[in-house]
Amino acid sequence: MSPENTEHTTASKPRVGLFATCLVDLFRPQVGFAAIKLIEASGCRVEVPENQTCCGQPAYNSGDRGDAAAIAQQVIATFEGYDYVVVPSGSCAAMIARHYPELFDDADWARRATALSAKTFELTAFLYDVMGLRDVEAAFAGNVTYHDACSGLRELNVRDQPRELLKTVDGLAFTELKDADVCCGFGGTFCVKYPEISNAIVTKKTAAIAGSEADTLVAGDLGCLMNMAGKLQREGKHVHARHVAEVLAGMADGPAIGEAE
Repeated sequence: MSPENTEHTTASKPRVGLFATCLVDLFRPQVGFAAIKLIEASGCRVEVPENQTCCGQPAYNSGDRGDAAAIAQQVIATFEGYDYVVVPSGSCAAMIARHYPELFDDADWARRATALSAKTFELTAFLYDVMGLRDVEAAFAGNVTYHDACSGLRELNVRDQPRELLKTVDGLAFTELKDADVCCGFGGTFCVKYPEISNAIVTKKTAAIAGSEADTLVAGDLGCLMNMAGKLQREGKHVHARHVAEVLAGMADGPAIGEAE
């Protein structure tokens, strides 16, 4: 892997706190390990604080600003000492980077939230935009298509970064997905509150995925991937779903999301 910026000595390497996210921690820890591998290869030191918890997005999206602010305070206190906070999820990264500052009326907490938001990045945006990574040492034999998760695309402008990095993976063929920027129907609590609408949306998405003729679906948000993978399997469509970090780190050898060992 070759970042464009100059190599750092161990002492001068940026210190990164990895915000692992709830879904990665509970359902796909391999994504966290892949993220660590990529961040270290870009020239950083990585730490994963043991006392990290949810970013507060479910509470925030449900209108519970009080609990969202309380969770945000814990996250801020845990991560504000790092040079950067990197998140393998556009939605969780956007919660911290875009919504934390608006949670607080208290001037000190607002200041701390704003400072943290300024150094919080989605994984591929951090690798490409901040660390200047332009190629990865990974191989993947397959035809890949990419879904743009809503929060990463619309709130953080994550679009070109994952595609540019994926195109440097040896053996990987890339096919652009029709309506790649259209929601998959997950939306966190949305799919629980409005299951019929969510199912209608994801049905259109899986039809587009099948129409791409790709054998692997890649995205940067595990929630979206679990939603699409589940629908693809229920429909009998033989498309594997993987997090972009797994493919970029060369850690896509095991079962895909939702598949048995």
